[in-house]
Amino acid sequence: MRAKRSLGQNFLIDPNIQRKIVEAADPGADDVIVEIGPGTGALTRLLAELAGRLVCIELDDSLVDRLREAYGANDRVEILHRDALTIDLRDIAEPGTIKVVGNIPYNITSPLLFHLLARDTRPADIVLMVQREVADRIVAAAGTAAYGALSVGVQSVAAVERLFTVGRHAFRPLPKVDSTVLRITPFRPPPLTSRQELDLRSLTRAAFAWRRKQLQKTLRTASDYGLDAPAIAAIERETDLDLSARPETLSPAQLDRLARTLRLRGLPASIDA
Repeated sequence: MRAKRSLGQNFLIDPNIQRKIVEAADPGADDVIVEIGPGTGALTRLLAELAGRLVCIELDDSLVDRLREAYGANDRVEILHRDALTIDLRDIAEPGTIKVVGNIPYNITSPLLFHLLARDTRPADIVLMVQREVADRIVAAAGTAAYGALSVGVQSVAAVERLFTVGRHAFRPLPKVDSTVLRITPFRPPPLTSRQELDLRSLTRAAFAWRRKQLQKTLRTASDYGLDAPAIAAIERETDLDLSARPETLSPAQLDRLARTLRLRGLPASIDA
């Protein structure tokens, strides 16, 4: 099959890597597996042998036809001609019973991750192959160069594990970058309330928009906060945080502590208490 650049397609051709990804997903006879971007079926073939139910989400018309021809007689496999960014996992099964697996296009990695980690539809487990540089940002620890809003957004709602790196020669056409396979396991029960997740997201968005600025300067100038010096000093005492630090030095837990303290003051102003 000819890959379509418009869909960011790079087909995984290395059978050893295919097996390793499926082993990481650990599909069982009682599992509902959702495969995102099955492409030519490199993982589908293995998943279909092991999963109790396999739902493949593919956007490419020609690949959908090919997959339906290959698996149309298998009543445990369903091929959905859909955009993964619009899929509601609740339409497939109870999200907490679903495992998601896939080799996803690099150009939709961040939006797809946040879509999968939406509060009411988080699956039980996610095993994805993503661009190595993006994986570095997802797993990054506070204080490192790669740490940022994506790190906080994922790590605040899920455990993240780097499984293995995949070289570019495992694909056709050959991409310009290497890839990494990650396991992302949403926390159950969620450690944050829906309100706390929204507040943390708002704070993180504001803080990392100016990641080289001190947090106190962001809290003074950002329209959603607008705090004066006495208020910032009070927040430092209440949280035991140094707000003269830059945002990348604070862990997700510390940023959450700050967001909760700001909520007691009715902030951010754009989100109702």
